[in-house]
Amino acid sequence: MRVLVLGSGGREHALARALHRDPAVTALHCAPGNPGTAEIADNHHLDPTDPTAVTELAARLRIELVVIGPEAPLVAGVGDALRRAGVPCFGPDREAARIEGSKAFAKEVMSAAGVPTADARVCETRLEAEEALDAFGPPYVVKDDGLAAGKGVVVTEDRAAALEHAAACERVVIEEFLDGPEVSLFALCDGVQAVPLLPAQDFKRALDGDAGPNTGGMGAYTPLPWAPEGLVREVMSTVVQPTLDELRRRETPYVGVLYAGLALTSRGVRVVEFNARFGDPETQVVLDRLATPVATLLQACAIGGLDPDLRPEWLPGAAVTVVVAAEGYPAAPVQGGEITGLAEANAVDGAYVLHAGTSLDMEDGRLRASGGRVLSVVGTGADLPAARAAAYSAVSEIGLRGSHHRTDIAANAVQ
Repeated sequence: MRVLVLGSGGREHALARALHRDPAVTALHCAPGNPGTAEIADNHHLDPTDPTAVTELAARLRIELVVIGPEAPLVAGVGDALRRAGVPCFGPDREAARIEGSKAFAKEVMSAAGVPTADARVCETRLEAEEALDAFGPPYVVKDDGLAAGKGVVVTEDRAAALEHAAACERVVIEEFLDGPEVSLFALCDGVQAVPLLPAQDFKRALDGDAGPNTGGMGAYTPLPWAPEGLVREVMSTVVQPTLDELRRRETPYVGVLYAGLALTSRGVRVVEFNARFGDPETQVVLDRLATPVATLLQACAIGGLDPDLRPEWLPGAAVTVVVAAEGYPAAPVQGGEITGLAEANAVDGAYVLHAGTSLDMEDGRLRASGGRVLSVVGTGADLPAARAAAYSAVSEIGLRGSHHRTDIAANAVQ
């Protein structure tokens, strides 16, 4: 199988790594990729949101499966263009990708499908926002209706800050706060059927103790020893399948991975959000544990041949990933700093480094930070304490001036 992965972040490096390990993959390409994917695949410099450029590249490389990593190409209609050209694609069409591209659309779908979620109001004016904030009360939850790279949500006790965020967005969804721990569950979908992967937990806040601003994600781990028995089965029957059925009823069948961000509240499971792609950094730990060859799973979704009774096999043990972020992230990340210590980090037993926001300096050949989330350091082990120790041991080897990372990823789960 000849495979093309679209995207350039840590999620895409994790996808490429999993595909590289699959013996069915005979040629692996990334566009645009990053210095990490360049070690295991052929990188191609193009705009992954350009449907024409992606389709032409897929034809030239005789690609048999395109895996779309980030959300922007999906919302731009890259999946639509590939399917029109006869190229199997793992990732929903533009209309179905609105499940992430518009929070209001997602709420509409969930309401029609009877999916449990937070009560919410869609607001387009300051007055509407003020009324919604007063109706729900603190903590205030304000979500940009459109794509915001994981940073469009504000959760705050400060009404003025909530209103300021609402005013900065053209359209927002303001909703009730959901208590309880959050869980991420990925479901592989072929438009009709869905198969779940391992649940994981990510850490959105920038600082230890869930303090600081929301980010794209500062770390993740799997498995979840505290998750209630039967959680995955419940989510598949009450959230994922009803959503697939509703989208199919609207003649927009969903093909790809449906990411359900969930809150385990005192009133039961509630959907916090849907994403139309693999979550970052949860992908880094979930794919690390996947023993079933990933290319066959993704291709089955793309061509509509997913076996609903299939249960992927998993490696024993646990995985933890810690994100090393650039100075100033998420507000104003400093770029261009030299990254050192990757060889030493990769030499730590049970650990490896995935590139997220890196680039090679063409003048001196040095690796430099080129994004906010720079690296995802993955640790694996027989259990969560061992995986966590491996991850942080590897992080300690990395040098990047002004960088920061959370020190409490998976800490509560190992206590």
